[in-house]
Amino acid sequence: MENDDIKIWSKDYFLNWSDFKSEVNPAAYEDSSSKIKFHHTWTVDSEMTDGEIYFLISNIQLATQFLRHLSWVRLQNSSLELLKHEQGHFDLAESLKPIFVDQMKNKFKDLRFPTRGQNEEQRKQFAREDSGLMLLQELEKCYKILDVESNKYCEETEFGNNSSKQKEYNEKFKKLRS
Repeated sequence: MENDDIKIWSKDYFLNWSDFKSEVNPAAYEDSSSKIKFHHTWTVDSEMTDGEIYFLISNIQLATQFLRHLSWVRLQNSSLELLKHEQGHFDLAESLKPIFVDQMKNKFKDLRFPTRGQNEEQRKQFAREDSGLMLLQELEKCYKILDVESNKYCEETEFGNNSSKQKEYNEKFKKLRS
């Protein structure tokens, strides 16, 4: 899944300013911006009950991604402190990932959904499509929580300028790497 435009979170990898590939947004107040997303995978199983075929969603997984081509920095304002702050956005998303995965797994646990389609191949295709749309709806809820937590992180650290508060977060994020 990883390519030149995407960095998947790893305890062994730290962002570099060279990871910020997008053009600077001149209208933005911030000196940098990190675009973080989750790549999701899942399994669609099926079962027959009373002559009807149902699909189930299982094995939901998320990978935290840093999108290099959508992330930017004003190079004249780049600093190690700001880079640590941006790494914090990546780490924050990774720290929330297990919560999001659990929420999604619990949402779909033991639920069966009717299939549509006129033959087995269509039912498989529609089950994959329908389950994907269901997961995207749940993922949107996760993104809203991530946005709230990212805004809180920026406010509390004053975009990384409050070194004592940033240090608190850095210590919290350090636990992800052990």
